[in-house]
Amino acid sequence: MEWTRSETIGLASVKCVHCRGLGLREARGRLVPCACVFRSIFRACYARFRKCVEQEKRYSRVSLEYSPRGGRRITWGMKNEEYIADFYLVSRRHLTPEEWEVFRYHFLLGADSRLCTRKLKIDRGQFFHMVYRIEAKLGRVFRELQPYSLYPLDEYFYGRTENPWKGGGDEGPAAKPMRAAPAQRIPVKKVA
Repeated sequence: MEWTRSETIGLASVKCVHCRGLGLREARGRLVPCACVFRSIFRACYARFRKCVEQEKRYSRVSLEYSPRGGRRITWGMKNEEYIADFYLVSRRHLTPEEWEVFRYHFLLGADSRLCTRKLKIDRGQFFHMVYRIEAKLGRVFRELQPYSLYPLDEYFYGRTENPWKGGGDEGPAAKPMRAAPAQRIPVKKVA
């Protein structure tokens, strides 16, 4: 994946000594994203994860999307629940067992540093170094995950906004006008 300065400069930490707030630093003769960018990506994804988890389930909604297979297929999904599952499973898959224990106690269960260091029998310095490594590692994974990444969040929740049909030919949704589907009544239960 090719990283650009316009993508990383908004995510970089102003106080970072490695990239000096630009988001890219030179390594082995080429520009690579700084760890502060990956930590920022992780923190944005983690904040959305917390929001989805803490939201009351009665406010969960179903979203309708056009199927990636094309045609007139429409699929439905519950994006908040899907995001919670994706965040958890991707994190579980890419962390080592030691990192997973710290991630589970600190990020998923919400334990502070004192409780984590006591439970995991590590000192405070090791704990915070591991937290920063986890944030950087998962930030990179969340951004570079293929075919659908967890970051940027607006693309995950609302889909891509660009037109997938580049040519001006007869392909694409404008080639065949779609008929409106007949209106259907959907029974609604009243919640007390």
